[in-house]
Amino acid sequence: MLGDMMNMMGKLKEAQKKVEETKKRLDTVLVDESSSDHKLKVTLTANRTIKSIEIDDELLDDKEQLEDYLILTLNKAIEKATKINETELAATAKEGMPNIPGMDMFK
Repeated sequence: MLGDMMNMMGKLKEAQKKVEETKKRLDTVLVDESSSDHKLKVTLTANRTIKSIEIDDELLDDKEQLEDYLILTLNKAIEKATKINETELAATAKEGMPNIPGMDMFK
């Protein structure tokens, strides 16, 4: 019994390490999003850190329009990055979970 518990704890630690490694790797996965007319482009990591924003000069003349572009484009990029992040972390966590009786609902 104690050996089984130690084995499970080891597997849980290993799964936690894999999740942390996946989080680090997601810092290198870039997500690009552009406005429909390509006047604004943003790049985020899959961990939702903004890496760059490119703004067409035409948008600099209208503050309100620029704000609208930023909101729409950033929200789309964040949504994409979140989907990638959640999918990757869920797959890593599922892969590393030990087979614990009664915990089948998490797989």
